[in-house]
Amino acid sequence: MLTSFVDGIFCCFTGKSTNVVAPIESSEPTDGFEFVEVKPGRVVRVRHIIPDRPAVEDPGTGEGGTVSCKRKISMYRNGQLLIENVNEAAHPELARYQNGDSTVDMEASHCDPTPGSADPKPGPQPDRPRRRRKPKRCIVIDCERKITCCKGSQPDVALFFIHGVGGSLDIWGSQLDYFSQLGYEVIAPDLVGHGASSAPQIPAAYTFYALAEDVRIIFKRYAKRRNILVGHSYGVSFCTFLAHEYPDQVHKVVMINGGGPTALEPSLCSVFNLPTCVLNFLSPCLTWSFLMAGFAHQGAREKKLLRENNAFRVSSFVLRAMMSGQYWPEGDELYHAEITVPVLLVHGMYDKFVPVQEDQRMAEILLLGFLKVIDDGSHMVMLECPDVVNTLLHEFFLWQPDSASKPKPEAAPAKPISRPAEDRPRSPSRSQPDLMRPTTAPKTSSPGAEAGADSRSRGR
Repeated sequence: MLTSFVDGIFCCFTGKSTNVVAPIESSEPTDGFEFVEVKPGRVVRVRHIIPDRPAVEDPGTGEGGTVSCKRKISMYRNGQLLIENVNEAAHPELARYQNGDSTVDMEASHCDPTPGSADPKPGPQPDRPRRRRKPKRCIVIDCERKITCCKGSQPDVALFFIHGVGGSLDIWGSQLDYFSQLGYEVIAPDLVGHGASSAPQIPAAYTFYALAEDVRIIFKRYAKRRNILVGHSYGVSFCTFLAHEYPDQVHKVVMINGGGPTALEPSLCSVFNLPTCVLNFLSPCLTWSFLMAGFAHQGAREKKLLRENNAFRVSSFVLRAMMSGQYWPEGDELYHAEITVPVLLVHGMYDKFVPVQEDQRMAEILLLGFLKVIDDGSHMVMLECPDVVNTLLHEFFLWQPDSASKPKPEAAPAKPISRPAEDRPRSPSRSQPDLMRPTTAPKTSSPGAEAGADSRSRGR
């Protein structure tokens, strides 16, 4: 507390915040860490582990299966999204999505009533079909994606791990060690201002687009033919960005407590809008609040995990700039609906930052989205339940559709479903293992839902 008080006074007099993040100059390339200059003076620390691969690979590991990705996506001016899915995993159906109170009648016929015509019979008139409104934007996706089993023995597979606000690559310690021992090549960067990466003292260095460009450069530098992206919280947005920009190189995506498919927008009423010197005074309170909200249990073990994994140890200036720079209007539901890669959504039951309903909405929007809820986890589920998370991720990496499945001929669209999106059951493919079956929402309300976190800003 005394240190924060002194830092706050220093900030008020100098106008600059003390920066606790500084590059580690003593690191050598041989210890698994590399420093990449993404731009002049902008250095990112990357942990890159290349394991010793076996001389002989497993035969037949690259067969996989083909999934027909056929969907028509229409967005209307009131924000409603209409998705027509036609694939081999389920019967063709017309899914209706609704935002807010306004709706668009999708059961209307293509013809309008004749102008001036009247029903001569008295009494209540039958419901007439309303005119179908013209969509604001319409996208048609028609492709076949080959999904294969990704093993550590395959040299063309690389795993990328992206952390969120206030974290570092150290939060992936259990995952990096686990998968590197299985033979996977793993890459985990520190975002600018975090861990041992450089920390520029200008707010523009921490906007979504600036950070996304850093992640893009790291991805292009280390990418293989088949790449799997694993993101946590705010890091999920960067994984979504890469999957949308590089659909041929990104093979699968894992989203851990990433939230719903909502365009990012900084919150106007937030504690992070306070001056930097005030945030310096409040840093102990913020750390304590993160401990209470980020973990299902608060004890000596959780405090040790925060300390050892270098989590939530960024400067107040970086924290404020990161939260106010979360502006990404392109990342709406339509943007996410265009993604055709398989996506595993992992959600901690006791997450107070991201309600489970947001991940359920994400699973509904994605073409191949599978939701798994971990009962004993919270926002930092990869630290709380590392063995469970590692097992889920590994089974997802090894999953592939039935290679014998053939695309079915297209059928006429079924009648639009009038039930709300959250009440519609999803029909998983028969070739999917139990892990890939979407998990429904718990009957009891979760602490995350009661928290009412703002879905437009993904913190930590």
